[in-house]
Amino acid sequence: DIALLSVSLTVHSTRRIAEEAERAGHYVELIDHTKCSVTLGEGPPKIFLGEEDVTHEFDAIIPRIGAKVTRHGAAIVKQFEMNNVFSTARSLGITRARNKVRTLQIMRRKGVPVPPTLFSINPDNIEAQIELLGGPPVIIKLQEGTHGYGVILAESKKSAKSIIDTFYKMDTNIFLQQFISEANGEDVRLIVVGNRVVASMKRKSKLDDFRSNVHQGAETEAIIPTEKEKNMAVSATKYLGLGVAGVDLIRSKQGPLLIEVNASPGLRGIEAATNVNVAKEIINYVERNARRKPKSYKSMAPK
Repeated sequence: DIALLSVSLTVHSTRRIAEEAERAGHYVELIDHTKCSVTLGEGPPKIFLGEEDVTHEFDAIIPRIGAKVTRHGAAIVKQFEMNNVFSTARSLGITRARNKVRTLQIMRRKGVPVPPTLFSINPDNIEAQIELLGGPPVIIKLQEGTHGYGVILAESKKSAKSIIDTFYKMDTNIFLQQFISEANGEDVRLIVVGNRVVASMKRKSKLDDFRSNVHQGAETEAIIPTEKEKNMAVSATKYLGLGVAGVDLIRSKQGPLLIEVNASPGLRGIEAATNVNVAKEIINYVERNARRKPKSYKSMAPK
């Protein structure tokens, strides 16, 4: 029995995973984590979906946690983990991946190459911050943006200072990255399931936009990644504590650079570009790792 932690089956990736789980003969149930509660205190902790006790109902969970409810979603995942339910993403991995700066800090500590990056909350030396990255153009990113939203290219020092100053005054957490011109508006998305890359594509931005996210209308094509790119993606996924991830790299003169890890990668773009059944790969991964609960254990749950 598999629980899909997502707000709705209308989400394409959630629906695809549910389809493949059912096709493989599994019982799968959508669990809206925003409607889950955890009780702590006397007796063992319990997880409720509304008024239904789902504490012992599932052998595995597949979290698809939205950006706006990361903390609550991760807390629900954590409680399932503490109940020895297999998860395709550890709660800590979800919260780490959601914060791009935290991800990059972990990557550098582990020796994974990343673009020159700076984060600060000091509005008094913005010009010096820009110079530390070699001057404009610079990329300005929200620490918790998704789908390419909150990613801005500042082409001049004047525009960079204006944008950065505005974010600082709004108490918005941002970071700056050096603009890698040779990437030419392209990046590489690799889907990691378990300890291997199962699908890879190149994304190229539209003519009038440097962002290469599929949600921003980027063009996609299947690629064969290099061994270094595959090793980087698998390592990054492992370092964050994820079983399934979308890893984004850019190709620079110095070699591949990691820019982001997504704990709930979208499937529409990469399945279409590569003809790889990524949803099935995720279900196969669950089958290899989840342990079925004894029926006597499951029967403890109230009907």
